[in-house]
Amino acid sequence: MQLVLKTFGLLTILAVFSCSSSKKADSLTDGTGSVDGSGQRSLKLNGDSDSLSAGELSTVYFAFDSASLDEVAKSTLKSNAEFLKKNGNLKIQVEGHCDERGGVQYNLALSEKRAKSVVDFYKGLGIGTARLTNIGYGKERPLDMGHDEAAWAKNRRANFVITAQ
Repeated sequence: MQLVLKTFGLLTILAVFSCSSSKKADSLTDGTGSVDGSGQRSLKLNGDSDSLSAGELSTVYFAFDSASLDEVAKSTLKSNAEFLKKNGNLKIQVEGHCDERGGVQYNLALSEKRAKSVVDFYKGLGIGTARLTNIGYGKERPLDMGHDEAAWAKNRRANFVITAQ
């Protein structure tokens, strides 16, 4: 009987821990796209667009092996630029990322190109260079740990981190 109770207790503990999620955005939001349940995204220092804690800044995504901005990305960046213009005190870091395919050096270079293409686009929209920094992380910081096209598409991105308010 004690063995049954110990086994049941162990299974209960395992079930509780296995239900926790490693996805930042899913675990922080309430289903409305907000972190605090108010319907609005939070804005905090070091907050990032992947976890919806960088105000109205939204992450942009790239095609495989590309640093070019498609029309969807440009539209997102235009909305982001409006938010940045309304919040002139904000400084952001643009972080470029790649999926797991390809070598380390290649992906570092591609992720830097992705971040730079976003910064260049913002400059063209009138966002001052003193407010923008960029960095490429290659494949070292995946958003989705999967090994399929759906996961890779989420990882080919540029996200935004609030570095000063």
